[in-house]
This record gives sequence, C-alpha cells and structure tokens, in this order.
Amino acid sequence: QVQLVESGGGLVQPGGSLRLSCVASGFPIRPYAMKWYRQALGKERELVAVITSAGDSRISADSVQGRFTVSRDNAKNTVYLQMNDLKPEDTAVYYCYVTFGGVGYWGQGTQVTVSS
Repeated sequence: QVQLVESGGGLVQPGGSLRLSCVASGFPIRPYAMKWYRQALGKERELVAVITSAGDSRISADSVQGRFTVSRDNAKNTVYLQMNDLKPEDTAVYYCYVTFGGVGYWGQGTQVTVSS
C-alpha cells in the first residue's frame, strides 16, 4: 500500500525555518521524482518543488526561490523540504506527491503557519 506521510510543520515566526519530511512506504522512492505542493486557505494547490530520481532539484514557485530547498534520502525513503526565511504568505498546508504506477498519490499534508 502506497503511503506518504508528511511531518515537520507547525507555527513559526517570520524569518524562521522549518524542515518538512515526507516518509514514503509501500514503494521505493529511488526511481521516482518527488514533488512538494502547498495550498493556502482559499487558494489553488501550488507546485513548490520537484526533485528527480537523479537528485536534480527545481524550485517551481518564484516566491520561494532562494529560501526553500528540496532534497531526498533514498536510504530512508524520505524527501525533505527545507524552508528558510519564512514569510506569512508561506502559510499553507504542504503536501508530498508522487506518481507511482501511473497513479498519483498525495500525503495527508502538514500545516505550516507563519505568524508573529
């Protein structure tokens, strides 16, 4: 059974940092690109970052360029999203996503709230 479980969210002050984790089970992440999305209240879900099976990463959201980085640890079957210099507009639920066997799978999401 394919499962993605995100963790690491929480309440942080502006300028702070968080590292989100996405632990996969039911399949090995090594051959697959992994993605992070986010969805703020009342807005559409937005692609934030992608990391390929080769480890090449791309930050897709212009608003987080230079502040967010994505990485993976295939041995731990885990993908990470390091978020620095957080801003109130980064407040959202953050989701991990993978396409496996032609089917897209989402995690349950982890809430990130940036507020003073």
